[in-house]
Amino acid sequence: MNTLIKAEKVCFSFKDEEENIKQVLKDFDLEIEKGSFVSILGHNGSGKSTLARLFNCLHIPDSGTITVEGLDTSVEENVFDIRNKIGLIFQNPDNQIVASIVEEDVAFGPENLGVPPKEIRERVDEALKTVGMYDYRRHETHKLSGGQKQRVAIAGIIAMQPDCIIFDEPTAMLDPKGRADVMKTIRKLRKESGKTIVLITHYMDEAVQADRVVVMDSGKIIADDVPQKVFSKVELLKSVGLDVPQPTELCYRLQKDGINLPDVLTVDECVKELMKKIAED
Repeated sequence: MNTLIKAEKVCFSFKDEEENIKQVLKDFDLEIEKGSFVSILGHNGSGKSTLARLFNCLHIPDSGTITVEGLDTSVEENVFDIRNKIGLIFQNPDNQIVASIVEEDVAFGPENLGVPPKEIRERVDEALKTVGMYDYRRHETHKLSGGQKQRVAIAGIIAMQPDCIIFDEPTAMLDPKGRADVMKTIRKLRKESGKTIVLITHYMDEAVQADRVVVMDSGKIIADDVPQKVFSKVELLKSVGLDVPQPTELCYRLQKDGINLPDVLTVDECVKELMKKIAED
């Protein structure tokens, strides 16, 4: 697979409210391959949201380099092309919705890219169908629920047809139903489009749905592997203030009590292993 995003020796810092310099990333390295689904996990302040903004040129590294298909994010002439390749979904959809009518909001991005009107219509309709919001295309955006607004924001990015979509804690402000709807949309987008997906989250049940999980703490990567191997490091994750999926936690506690069980991620896997263990005994 080819590398889409590459961070090499990246350092980034900012001034807090008291004008103190806070270093967020130091000598940070990461590669994200085209077509992959990567979840970046970490508690608040770990640097994961800063990373999303660096990828999209909203921040520029103090030192080191970030490239998107070979384009350096620190070169001003590259910013337009990079933002065409990397779409960013924010935590709060109200920060991303710019129009009062759903279909007009989704059309905003393609219009600014100079896409012909006929193609804009096609892109808007297809994007809204992808996120399950086509029937709401003429609704007022301010009357939508939080989950619906987030799906409209996602449709707006889809309509711009980027190579990669970065979701920066897209479900953090949503209720359980809204969270489920957004994650369903992400899974559908991944399955049907094959786009590169980067999901930044602090929800374990969301992270396990990725092909690869990167765990950050204090601006550094402390784990990077497939979900099953990352979440098997229960003690490591707990040491940096993170939980593990509930089925993983249950099996971990049973293992500590001397019951030999494999590491699991989902409820179905947990039930299967417990039933197998009961049958053996």
